[in-house]
Amino acid sequence: MLSRTLFSSPKSRARIPVVFLVRAYSVAADAPVPKKKKVWDSAHEAVKAVKSGDVLLSGGFGLCGTPDTLIGALAERPDVRDLTAISNNAGSGQFGLGKLLHSGQIDKMVSSYIGGNKHFEQLYLQGKISLELVPQGTLAERLRAHAAGIPAFFTPTGASTAVEEGAVPIRYNEGGMSNGVKLPGTKKEYREFNGRRYIMEPAIAGDVAFVRAWKVDEVGNTVFRYTTNNFSSVMAKNAKLTIVEAEHIVPVGSISPNAIHLPGIYVDRIVQATAEKQIETRTVAQGASDGRDAGKPAALDLRHRIARRAAKELRDGYHVNLGIGMPTLVPEHLPHGVKVWLQSENGILGMGPYPTEEKLDADIINAGKETVTLLPGASVFDSSESFAMIRGGHIDVAILGAMQVSQAGDIANFMIPGKLVKGIGGAMDLVSNPDNTKVIVVMEHCAKDGSPKILKQCSLPPTGARAVSQIITELGAFDVDRQKGELTLIDLAEGVTVEEVRAKTGCDFHVRSQLGKL
Repeated sequence: MLSRTLFSSPKSRARIPVVFLVRAYSVAADAPVPKKKKVWDSAHEAVKAVKSGDVLLSGGFGLCGTPDTLIGALAERPDVRDLTAISNNAGSGQFGLGKLLHSGQIDKMVSSYIGGNKHFEQLYLQGKISLELVPQGTLAERLRAHAAGIPAFFTPTGASTAVEEGAVPIRYNEGGMSNGVKLPGTKKEYREFNGRRYIMEPAIAGDVAFVRAWKVDEVGNTVFRYTTNNFSSVMAKNAKLTIVEAEHIVPVGSISPNAIHLPGIYVDRIVQATAEKQIETRTVAQGASDGRDAGKPAALDLRHRIARRAAKELRDGYHVNLGIGMPTLVPEHLPHGVKVWLQSENGILGMGPYPTEEKLDADIINAGKETVTLLPGASVFDSSESFAMIRGGHIDVAILGAMQVSQAGDIANFMIPGKLVKGIGGAMDLVSNPDNTKVIVVMEHCAKDGSPKILKQCSLPPTGARAVSQIITELGAFDVDRQKGELTLIDLAEGVTVEEVRAKTGCDFHVRSQLGKL
């Protein structure tokens, strides 16, 4: 340390000490980075640390961003068994975690969605595998919480549903539901904050994380491409051992610090990705060829009529989330001059239409795993960020399908106990803040057996309580008074009478004095 004395002026001669500091151990800007080896020669070598009984976190959404190179290497180690696998879904066929399900290496899945994975569904329904169904946003937050050193948290998602009650069995006895429950669900603690009900969710801790990335440098700084981020970032930050398979492994310094999604501190091992990308639902713009609705003109017309009515509820500039199925038809019927920002819970704000064949991209999919495009001004992000938008009430309108809706606005759309387990997906999160996000249900008025789907009370496990503000079917449209628990018919389809609607509805309802036309 050097010092010298200065004077404020020749007359005062007041002494003002000025201290100059010289750091003895300064670091040069061009100092070499640590040389710890993170790049491994093969996926087979990198996964040797995985052992039986481990909790395996596997990134990806559908087949988008799934670490198939690492999963394939682990599948070649049949001695590794009794894994607990954490993933949004369990792959499809022999892709994604489907490969480990078929090899019998997974004993328990913690997932939000089963979807069309019939093999997984039957393993669960026959008591051959354990399944903890978790709302999609809660799953992302439980993973993020452990990574941030938070043991548990309270969320509105799942309050007053089977999730809070622990009513969904984790495992049936061998042979299925008729033989009883082997492992019941876990009942959740609840509390009220500011008049709203919340349930406590514990953090999830992983032993190993498998993640696929677009680009990674040799110290682990990682970049994801479009919607491949999904659960990958929170999983990589969570696990004791994180292994990244990358399409491009680049030298240190090749990636701008502004472009890094996942800092290298979270990455332990890096391997070259060799598995080809898969597309679960290849969808292109109509006229470009897939003819997915060919042969069903009547059913398609009915669905479009419902979607056209739902589109009238949207205003220019709205942020809107669309569920899978019928809700995806709504953008085709937006009123003239109305433009909206479509949000997809797997990490898109500004989702565009289906691509042409030439613009098909496996890394850009929607929540239904369909290939889509991005509009100018779009942004992409991980699942944790996406569900913060949703739970926080930043989405103006959510349009969903349903199996049942009650007169009080309860909605059921994720399972038929013992028969059908589609999974919760993002629906519970989407209906968790109905005071700020208007929830509209679009569905056919009756089930295939002719029974009503609008009821006094839902007989199926509810997705959300007093959450729906409007119901639109091919027969009419209803406003829901969630506080009073009452329905009002506001629109009637052409050629349909109020008496017919009453006959096909499982509860009473009011009729607006001036009925509109559907």
